[in-house]
Amino acid sequence: MLADPDGAAAPLMPAAGAPAASATRPAPAVDDRVPASQKIGFGLGSFLDMWGHWLYQSLAFHVFNVFLGVAPGLISTALGLKIFVDAVSDAMFGWLSDNTRTRWGRRRPFILVGGVLSGIGLPLMFAVGRGWSDTEYFVFILVSTCLYAPVMSCFAMPWNSLGAEMTPGYHERTRVMSIKNAIQKIPELAMFVAAQFTTLALFNDASGKPDILKGAQVYTAILGGIMIVVSLLIFSLTRERYYESFVARSTQRVPFKDTLYRTLKNRPFRQMLGTMLAYNMATAMVGLLGYYATVYYVCGGNIVEATKWNSLMGVAGLVCGLVGITFAGWVARAYGKRNALMTVLVLGIFAFIGDWFFYNPALPWLQLFASGGVAFVGAGFWTIYGSAMADVVDHDELGTGQRREGSFAACGSWISKVGLALGNSASGWVLMFTGFDAKLPAQGEEAILLIRIFLSGVPICGLLVALFIVSRYFLTEQRMHEIRIALEARRGTV
Repeated sequence: MLADPDGAAAPLMPAAGAPAASATRPAPAVDDRVPASQKIGFGLGSFLDMWGHWLYQSLAFHVFNVFLGVAPGLISTALGLKIFVDAVSDAMFGWLSDNTRTRWGRRRPFILVGGVLSGIGLPLMFAVGRGWSDTEYFVFILVSTCLYAPVMSCFAMPWNSLGAEMTPGYHERTRVMSIKNAIQKIPELAMFVAAQFTTLALFNDASGKPDILKGAQVYTAILGGIMIVVSLLIFSLTRERYYESFVARSTQRVPFKDTLYRTLKNRPFRQMLGTMLAYNMATAMVGLLGYYATVYYVCGGNIVEATKWNSLMGVAGLVCGLVGITFAGWVARAYGKRNALMTVLVLGIFAFIGDWFFYNPALPWLQLFASGGVAFVGAGFWTIYGSAMADVVDHDELGTGQRREGSFAACGSWISKVGLALGNSASGWVLMFTGFDAKLPAQGEEAILLIRIFLSGVPICGLLVALFIVSRYFLTEQRMHEIRIALEARRGTV
């Protein structure tokens, strides 16, 4: 077995008597295709992924800062500190799901239990009283998020792992992720509508002002119920292809230390992580600023009006996101995943340049192009990223002989959350640096100017870094076909 320049073993020669295949490209196999029901079942997991991970983040400042008056720096710090809990829980559940053997598979039992518990726990994260001190709110946010993190890890690590083992097909993986990200537009829209829901007249207090906290409590209770139902559907519709064909026969177990240490030794994995980390950090640092630009710049502090625009921006994001998924998938099929990612990142740079012009109080409808552009780029990026990560697992199997989707999901998720935690932790302080004051009905010109500068400038810098890293990614379609031939010669088809 020869050493590969990237650190993996060189492709093995087909075993004697093995079916002949092209040296570079195996014949297309109908079996590569994933049934539509399984694609949809996997895609439904985006409801829990979006609401369990990101709904709270999107509502936290709206509820705790805008309505309850908690300092934004305290909120972002609490959200950032839970990364230490994420680090342990992601690694634990990724490792557990890699090593679990049950009649229902190694992923689906965790998906069911974690999904049901995450639906129950979501509304409890807003179960706070009124008139608490900033310290009391800070402690509640920190404790509730740290308790909820392991629940989401129980669902998310096995679910992400499942996506990487649904098919061995290079292009079918992109189709699986395309369906998943298309379905994801529905829960994304629910996140955009969340702020407007909390300001409905139904929740007005005695003085006629919106009771945002009460609205958030009702909204998360509704979504939590949906999450429970969706968990049952995912468990019923999905199957574990690699487990049934290959993993269940294996007696090997993945050591816990390999979840981080050996996983990070994989060079293409480090390249994808670097790309994702640059993208995540840059966008997370200013994701909060878009909301404040709408409220205090475009709408002059009118929260009710701003939440209406926020909902419309969600619709624009849904439409443009679907277009972005289709576009990225087409580029990946025609020119490969690396070129698709580079194309998406370049378009992202132009999208964030456009934000400077699209947030315009004289023409508020231009905000739809701002959210649409970001959604187009994000949908395309995550579609190709998810598909490429499945290729990385194949590359690792060639060198190790193990299917460690859980380890890669855990390590990738943790690194992703590090970037998001750093970005989110910085976001509140970036907002404070601009001179923003939630107690003022209108913000000063200097604060608005700095919000707009950071909103466009920071993501552009991050996307340039991501573009450089992904340009060096070497798992091309040609290389993946060679790896597949070697794997199937060694352990058979799946």
